[in-house]
Amino acid sequence: MATTSSTLWNAVVLRAGKGAQDMLDTGVIVLFGEPVPDALSDICVVHNRGGRSPMTPKREIVPGDVLNIAGTRYTIDEVGESATSNLGDLGHVVLYFNSPDQSLLAGAIKVSGPQPQLPNQGAILTIEPAE
Repeated sequence: MATTSSTLWNAVVLRAGKGAQDMLDTGVIVLFGEPVPDALSDICVVHNRGGRSPMTPKREIVPGDVLNIAGTRYTIDEVGESATSNLGDLGHVVLYFNSPDQSLLAGAIKVSGPQPQLPNQGAILTIEPAE
């Protein structure tokens, strides 16, 4: 999937840690851009921020924006106060799927949509403005 000029942020999945599926089984994906700290590498979906051209989010991520994981779209419902800056600085954010009662951590984003699958190597991740 090609990104467009309206894309706020994008990345390409490099690998998933061996504990990433266990995290997903609880409704969570932890994203981290290369280089990932050793202490977190087992639970993260590791990505190359921005693919060939790393990018920080073009603006603050807000409710109503869309997270796209390998062609599956999720509506962003809530954004923690440091989620956008963490994503730009470290490529790091915690994604909570379909968990409206989960307390929102500063570096987290809550999304709703289809049951998520762990993205494969080479999958494209994007955040796009609401249509």
